[in-house]
Amino acid sequence: MSDTNNNVSDVKKAAEQVDTQQIDKNLNNTSQTNTAENLSEEEQTPFIEEDLRTDK
Repeated sequence: MSDTNNNVSDVKKAAEQVDTQQIDKNLNNTSQTNTAENLSEEEQTPFIEEDLRTDK
């Protein structure tokens, strides 16, 4: 586990190495986030299993 000084150093390194053109490109590319992804049958799972529900 890194301490606070290492975290600040990592953030500082990341800020110094930022690619502003890539950030601009990522911010302008919204086509992938405008629509929800269709889930397969296997991926479509309820948050609460039916047999555990108490609100029926």
